Amino acid sequence: MARQCPPGRPAQPAHPRRRHRQRHEAVIAGLTLRWSSGVVEGHVNRIKMLERQMFGRAGFALLRKRVLLV
Repeated sequence: MARQCPPGRPAQPAHPRRRHRQRHEAVIAGLTLRWSSGVVEGHVNRIKMLERQMFGRAGFALLRKRVLLV
């Protein structure tokens, strides 16, 4: 995330240690919390696979039917 700077100076990126701490907190939360977004990620992966298979073949209506029926 860029910080606010005086006019005429380029924005500075966030300090690398702050980004590392945020990533570290996200990893710890992912390993210790009881809930997970794995099921949602699986559905998103399946939909993306269907989109790749149907690229250039049919419109949104057929893609919608495949997503809902498969």
